Amino acid sequence: MSFTPKQIELSPAADEAVRIVARLQEAGFIAYLAGGCVRDALLGKDPKDYDVATNAAPDAVRQVFGKSKTLAFGASFGVIGVLPERRSRKSGVGQAIEVATFRSDGSYSDGRRPDSVRFGDPEEDALRRDFTINGLFYDPTEGRVIDFVGGQSDLFNGLLRTIGRADDRFNEDRLRMLRAIRFSATLGFQIDPETEAAIGQHADAITVVSGERVGAEMRRVLLAPNLLDGMRSLLTTNLAKSVLPDLPNLDFDTLASRLNFCRNDDFRFPLSVILATADKSMQSLRSLTKCWRLANQEVRSLRSSLESYEKVLDFAELPWSKTQPVMIDRDVEFIMNLASSFANAEPNLVVRERVLKSLDKANQVLLWPAERLNPEPLIGGEDLRSLGFEPSPMYAKVLQGARDAQLDQQLCTKEEATTWAIRQFQQR
Repeated sequence: MSFTPKQIELSPAADEAVRIVARLQEAGFIAYLAGGCVRDALLGKDPKDYDVATNAAPDAVRQVFGKSKTLAFGASFGVIGVLPERRSRKSGVGQAIEVATFRSDGSYSDGRRPDSVRFGDPEEDALRRDFTINGLFYDPTEGRVIDFVGGQSDLFNGLLRTIGRADDRFNEDRLRMLRAIRFSATLGFQIDPETEAAIGQHADAITVVSGERVGAEMRRVLLAPNLLDGMRSLLTTNLAKSVLPDLPNLDFDTLASRLNFCRNDDFRFPLSVILATADKSMQSLRSLTKCWRLANQEVRSLRSSLESYEKVLDFAELPWSKTQPVMIDRDVEFIMNLASSFANAEPNLVVRERVLKSLDKANQVLLWPAERLNPEPLIGGEDLRSLGFEPSPMYAKVLQGARDAQLDQQLCTKEEATTWAIRQFQQR
């Protein structure tokens, strides 16, 4: 397998990274592109970001580029941010590129960060990384890949394998177990048997990782092209017990059908399908909220989806007063995605025809102008007070009843709604 230079040339950020490498080499240092950008370019993908590795110490990096052009945001671990030479709104170039000094790590007593680091050489730096496919360097000056760990072979064979002993790599950082699932699901790679066995042995230790880090990885798993394979790996390695708590065994055939009609530009779309396909979906959502540290708006949209999607599937049969609140819900796009996933994947042809009819009608309603979709209420609390009724729990019931009757065109004017409200108070 050979490197594809065109993938480097496509990105303005790559120009900056190559410039940084050249400057460091001109100053007498070793410098390479490192890690994910090399992996992605070898796979023919456009790298999302670029990192540089060098034998220049952090102070030397700042001296080469100047303190005004550098950020010491990780100097204790040998990482300096180098700002771009020219900032351009048009190209989007503006973020600092990380320049890391080659290093070897000490022990990881917290299962996340090394207790100490020692600056070293390229091979030592490669050997302390997580997976072989992430341990590659590229010298843009000479146009050659530097591979100390067999990463090119594993890329060619579609294999995800730890560098060195899997037990050691996972003891250093427990999150690497979940990263293995994510890389496998994203790239479509098989996990090396020894690596997979080690994940199974250490799976319970994932609980020491913060919910924020677990949630960040799981969001990326949910958006991976091979999500179902990732889900299966989570189950077979027992990681699911901790990162997908209270989620029982899933019918993967049904889930696969529904995910085929699911949007994949936000992790909440596939997650809602997974939760709705499982039993006890709301219980699972509560567990994930705690486990992944979900944000309030994420929880709200997921809950709305689970609570309301069935009303969309019954849209053609339900009165407008029952479905209108769904159509004006701030999270209606998530509700509609879940309903669409279920409707289009419905195996029973008769039921599918019915629910697709409902789905189509709901989509047409969403095109209505705002004044038709959500008309002003005919009466409100101030109207009830002006009629002499004292505020009480009865207010909410009467106002909701009047609103439902208005939406169902049983009440069409303020006078009709007022008369109806007076009658309700008199009767109760």
